[in-house]
Amino acid sequence: MQTGLDTQLVLRPGIIEFGWGHPHPSALPTAAVAAAAASALTNHGADALAYGPEQGPGRLLAQIRARLGRIEGMPPPLAQLMVTGGTSQALDMLCGQLSQPGDVALVEAPTYHLALRIFRDRGLRLVAIPGNGQGLRVDAAEAVLRMLRARGERVAFLYLVPSFGNPSGATLAADRRSALVALAQREGLTVLEDDAYGELWYDAPPPPSLYHLAPGGPVVRLGSYAKVLAPGLRLGWMLAAPELVARCTGSGLLDSGGGVNHFTAMVVASLIEQGGLDAHLEALRAGLRARRDALLAALARYLPNTCTWNPVLGGYFVWVRLPQGFDAEALLPVAEQAGVAYLPGQRFFVGTGGQQYLRLSFSLLPIDQLEEGARRLGGLLKKAQERYSQR
Repeated sequence: MQTGLDTQLVLRPGIIEFGWGHPHPSALPTAAVAAAAASALTNHGADALAYGPEQGPGRLLAQIRARLGRIEGMPPPLAQLMVTGGTSQALDMLCGQLSQPGDVALVEAPTYHLALRIFRDRGLRLVAIPGNGQGLRVDAAEAVLRMLRARGERVAFLYLVPSFGNPSGATLAADRRSALVALAQREGLTVLEDDAYGELWYDAPPPPSLYHLAPGGPVVRLGSYAKVLAPGLRLGWMLAAPELVARCTGSGLLDSGGGVNHFTAMVVASLIEQGGLDAHLEALRAGLRARRDALLAALARYLPNTCTWNPVLGGYFVWVRLPQGFDAEALLPVAEQAGVAYLPGQRFFVGTGGQQYLRLSFSLLPIDQLEEGARRLGGLLKKAQERYSQR
């Protein structure tokens, strides 16, 4: 497994790293991307290496529309779609368009921890909305929204990962999706739907997207090729109301540099045209499903029976609840000394919360390391539990 100056990934010798939400190198479609790059250069030459249109190249936009139409029954209007530099760039861009420093961003609890960093970088005040195994609690979102507005505070948007969410793996139930869309429409609340994992289902697809329930607003849907193809592409797409797309594509950044990652977008368009995305997704789901099954079996074998975890129906992660009294952040140095690492649950909450949880990623590690990592984690938890019981 390659690490070093040319990749973000850092693996420490002797430690099984459950913390990285990265794909295993064998899951990256290097041959398909190489063939698509050659095709883009051979067939589109100078166009592939020129500044791209602000909305994204027409070839990729057409492929995204056709794919969404095939999956969801109706292709979105072109005016509602644009290519982005992945979800992170899209979130930062949307913060610039939808908010100003001091505004409130409502976020699911728990939620993707690096999105919280982006919002904080933009000077937003984060307010958590609780969730459970069925996803975000819409009744709580409505109560908090009305309370904040009654105090005169401006709520810029609500952010959530509704399908196989990071970190909990929870999927927003169909009835809650309808209720959330109705709330957004009734209250004029913009909802940012991070759909990074929607196609990484292992047993059945998730319910229809929030955007599908309210095409054209007030939901903004963000898709990404980071999880379904390769994170190094730094490419994704956004569906939003036409006026918001026009504001984004009319920004000075895109006026100056053209569409983001234009050559990559042309390569991905060629890959989809050649059928490479569907073929890759089928193999990717199979590989991730095998890793999920191996890790869940190992956790059941090695962890104390006082530990629990959510069902894993898609995505990259297992969200583990530790026995009463455990603090995952405080336990992490002990775990690393035992040769296993994870992300503590506190990092996925605004303020306090999550001390009893930890996130394990199964996407990066081979099956033998998943099993050994679970064995190491279970051993240290059992020892710690014995110490607690002797107090």
